[in-house]
Amino acid sequence: MSETTTIQLGDRTFILDREKAEAAFAAKRVINGRETMFFNILPLKYQWAYDLYKTMKNNHWEPEDIPMQKDVEQWRSEEVSEGEKWIIKMGIGYFSAAEGIVGDNIIHVVREFMTAPELKLVLGRHAHEENIHADSLVYMISSLGMNPHECEAMFEDVPSIKAKNNFVVSNSRALRRDMDLTLLENKQALAKNIFMFGQIMEGTQFYGLFGMILSLYRQNKFPGIGQMFRYTLRDESNHIDVFRQLLNELVKENPEIWTPDFQQDLRQTMAEGVRLEKEFIRDCLPVSGVGLSVVEFEQYIDYIADRRLVNCRLEPLHDNVSNPFPWLAEMMDIKKEQNFFEGRVTEYQKSAALESGGYTDDDL
Repeated sequence: MSETTTIQLGDRTFILDREKAEAAFAAKRVINGRETMFFNILPLKYQWAYDLYKTMKNNHWEPEDIPMQKDVEQWRSEEVSEGEKWIIKMGIGYFSAAEGIVGDNIIHVVREFMTAPELKLVLGRHAHEENIHADSLVYMISSLGMNPHECEAMFEDVPSIKAKNNFVVSNSRALRRDMDLTLLENKQALAKNIFMFGQIMEGTQFYGLFGMILSLYRQNKFPGIGQMFRYTLRDESNHIDVFRQLLNELVKENPEIWTPDFQQDLRQTMAEGVRLEKEFIRDCLPVSGVGLSVVEFEQYIDYIADRRLVNCRLEPLHDNVSNPFPWLAEMMDIKKEQNFFEGRVTEYQKSAALESGGYTDDDL
């Protein structure tokens, strides 16, 4: 017999079917769950998703509140070298395309297949943060007076940028909105997409430039751009975790996905992503003399890639690669920073977010 709750108000009687409500909760799944037009987040099944959403929301920042005067002065002077300016150009050129690719994949691929509302919620916030990152690039370009067409040409004409973008776009375009997710090969295709975008693209291929630009920032070069990349990297730490947890939940609910062959395929895909990133690093650092070592950055990418694999319960590609940039962890300890936006931070960013940040040592 179905358990019900009866509510009597005046001459009206309302009967609520508790068993039906509990069945709806039990039908919450990452994919192939209960389809509904209602955005009923409660009761939560995936608490981590809601917690991450709250953290991400509290980490909100606005590019225009970061001063760019010093960056503009350095850009127009001989205080920084052409090689250092090239790193900034490569950063803006690559991320101008990459942020849009990530956001498009979230909205039109991953979020389309999710059936639990709290997963849609956190993915919506993820996509919103990609918009903020794209907006920060617009702010950088306009502040420095760069030609936006030149930036666009970079992700069309620089081979290593084009190769990195094609690597992930070819995967996302292969997934169709009407894809039958009752089939194992399609479940694995979605799982691979989540792994590629979360652990390879955002989790590994973004980190070469993060390290280079923050190296310049550490030398008091391009402080405004460096600050924006610090905030972007903090956001990326949460994005990586969203997709890692999402992959874990998807596999837990569909254990048939996690075959030895599939695990090996993910490792090989990471290896290809690392190869492409190393080519890109060599293009970012074509000349010596800027205090940055190609060899160290390649080692850093190997280190990051192995951490991403291990955190997804996969075997690393290398044995005991060390982190050549331990200072990056301290650089990302944003809670020690004061007056980020010249005293205006409290107008739109909660102090609790600065203390927690979502960053962990595992991200570096």
